[in-house]
Amino acid sequence: MSLPPPPGSYGQQPPMGGQPGGGAPQPWSQQPYPGGPSGPPPSGPPPWGPQQQWAGGPPPPNGGGKTKWILGGLAAVLAIALVVVITVLVVRPDGGGNGPSNASGTGSDSEFASANDTGPVGIITEDPTCDAWNTIVGEYSDAVNAVKWDERDPKVPANSWTPEQRAMYETAGKAMSRAVDQSSNFVKKTPHRVMRILYEQYIAYTRAFMERIPSYVAEDDALVGASNAASGSLASICGAVIYRVAQAVAPLVPTGPEPEKVAVPQDPSAPAQLLSGSNSICGDWETLVSNFSDDTASWRAIDKDIPAKEWTPEQRSINDAVAPVMSASADEMERLGRQSGNPGLEDVTTLAAQYRRGFVTALRDYTPADSYLALSATNLVRLVTSACKAAP
Repeated sequence: MSLPPPPGSYGQQPPMGGQPGGGAPQPWSQQPYPGGPSGPPPSGPPPWGPQQQWAGGPPPPNGGGKTKWILGGLAAVLAIALVVVITVLVVRPDGGGNGPSNASGTGSDSEFASANDTGPVGIITEDPTCDAWNTIVGEYSDAVNAVKWDERDPKVPANSWTPEQRAMYETAGKAMSRAVDQSSNFVKKTPHRVMRILYEQYIAYTRAFMERIPSYVAEDDALVGASNAASGSLASICGAVIYRVAQAVAPLVPTGPEPEKVAVPQDPSAPAQLLSGSNSICGDWETLVSNFSDDTASWRAIDKDIPAKEWTPEQRSINDAVAPVMSASADEMERLGRQSGNPGLEDVTTLAAQYRRGFVTALRDYTPADSYLALSATNLVRLVTSACKAAP
């Protein structure tokens, strides 16, 4: 059985502004899986296109006992496609997570499985919402692929749409509405604070875009970039769980700082966007992202299919050199998040830092499956980048 591909050039950070646009995810066929994966899928390093490339989720290994694995996921299609791939572990975790909120929560905290998750942000090693999320995205994919949503020109405003373009946006908007309504329940069900935040942000930015469709202008595509980044973060985090690379590095990454203020749960029907206005860290964040892209150019050029045991001396030297660059960027991301004064933003930046540190931990003995750690950091970084651009 062929395995679906994980992300391409996952390490590259785009310049400020994120990756707008939103094509359709492509669900994998759910084939029997008798023996677990024979190895990680390929992950070639094509350059980033104008749209975000999302992770492809690997098939999960078979397991006995109370753990039930379900194959699911989404494969990347075009450079402008919004692609989410998730393979699912169904189990009720006891661990914590983290998430942001610019607004006070509504309802009883007991409604939220993450209500008592108030500690430091860390790498997610299991979450019970991934399989249902994958199902929702598969249905969304079918709907928007039918109207070639990934082929749209996001620069064309609503007042210049042809009848066909208007029908495409209306169809996509309805599909988004269904996906958001169905995923709202995950805000309450995930036991991880930061996964709750990511679901909140997916809902917030997707709803904001839906509201703009009747009067759409090119600048509104930044909202899709933030929605894509939130969804991509969820996908790659789940991919890291399914390939068990998250479990392998989580104990080796030092515990992050205690949050200065814990983000409270938001109303799933109307969560606030990560940034309701400009934040003081956005300029420094842009510089950090741009510098990281420049400093990792040689590393990003290496074929991500090649495991560490097959690196040439030159490739090993490049990977050795990039590790301290990644560690330094992780420290700076965490510092900026704490400086932001926004508990949700702090959680997202800290989680990005932890996944980047996790990848550094795995780098010496790298296998292609470890790409999910790097891609998780990349998508979380993009969420902040896109939120800065989309902020009024």
